[in-house]
Amino acid sequence: MKKSEKQAIIDNLVQEINSYNHFYVTNIEALNAEMTSNLRRACFQKDIKLIVVKNTLLKKALEASEKNAEELYDVLKGNTSLMFSNTGNVPAKLIKDFRSKNKKLEKPALKAAYVEESVYVGENQLEALVNIKSKEELIGDVIALLQSPAKNVVSALQSGGQTIVGVLKTLSEK
Repeated sequence: MKKSEKQAIIDNLVQEINSYNHFYVTNIEALNAEMTSNLRRACFQKDIKLIVVKNTLLKKALEASEKNAEELYDVLKGNTSLMFSNTGNVPAKLIKDFRSKNKKLEKPALKAAYVEESVYVGENQLEALVNIKSKEELIGDVIALLQSPAKNVVSALQSGGQTIVGVLKTLSEK
C-alpha cells in the first residue's frame, strides 16, 4: 500500500472518529463469513457503522483526531474493528444480543469503547456500557419525574372531591 493510500485511509478514519460521539473497538476475528454477514446486517439495522481497520492506521487516526483517546492505544493489538454509533449504549446491546443468539461464540469481543468522552477498556466493561442510558432515555426519565407530582396532586384533588361529596351525602341522609 502506498503512503498516499495510507494517508487517505487515516484521513477518512479521522473524519469518522470526529463525526461520531461514540465508538467501540472490538475483535471479530473468529467469525466466519455467515456470522460476519449477520453482524454487519444487525449493525446496519441498529444504525451502527462497522469498519475493520489496521491497528497502526487507527492509532495514527486517533492521534490526529479531536478525541482524547490515548488510553485506547494499548488495546490496538490483533484483529481490530470499529463500531461507530450516535447512541452510546446501542453497540454494547448489539454485542450482548449477538453473543446470546450465538452461544458458542465469544465474539465480537469488546476491547475498548469511547462513550460520552470517557474511555472504557476491557471486556468486563460491557455490562456497564449496556446500562448507560441514552439521551432520549434520560429525557424520558426526567419528564416522568416532573409529571409524577402533578399527577399526584390531580389525583388527590379528584379523590378528595369525591370524599367530601360522600361525607355530605351521608350527613344529609342522617
